[in-house]
Amino acid sequence: MTLWHGLYLLWLLAGTGDFILHRRSAIDVTSGLHESSLHLVQIGLLGTGTLLWLLFAATPALWLVLLAIVCLHALAGYWDTRAAFPVRTIVPLEQHVHSILDIAPWVALGAIGWPLLSAAPAPSDEGVSLGPDSATTGTWMFALIPALLLTVLPALLEFRRCWRSRHRAR
Repeated sequence: MTLWHGLYLLWLLAGTGDFILHRRSAIDVTSGLHESSLHLVQIGLLGTGTLLWLLFAATPALWLVLLAIVCLHALAGYWDTRAAFPVRTIVPLEQHVHSILDIAPWVALGAIGWPLLSAAPAPSDEGVSLGPDSATTGTWMFALIPALLLTVLPALLEFRRCWRSRHRAR
């Protein structure tokens, strides 16, 4: 296992911790569905970025798409905090967990982009194309299974709790 594998797992575990903290602060009866929906948006954005990274070769074009996704994730994170802040206490531990969740996509983007942007390849006649990369089955499994178990499943369970409590959260 590499350092990047460890950092990826740390990021996913931070997501799990965040959902545990949401449950402890009664998100289902405070900020409710609005905040939980924004969590699904953030996971959807980063999940899309992860799938694109797995499917396509690392090119400057892919890096720009991933940059746009990371920016949208940051914006959704801001809206998420705005939705939670007036109605739910965000304890210091949750704020620190959010720091990990906020910075991890930028670190990953930098790790992908640094070799691409610093190499400055010579222009070619092929133009910009996203070609399939050779992500192994092991890479796919390592990227997706922990993400599904540690972030997607807790997010869906949180959303279900909020959906069931939506009348009390108003």
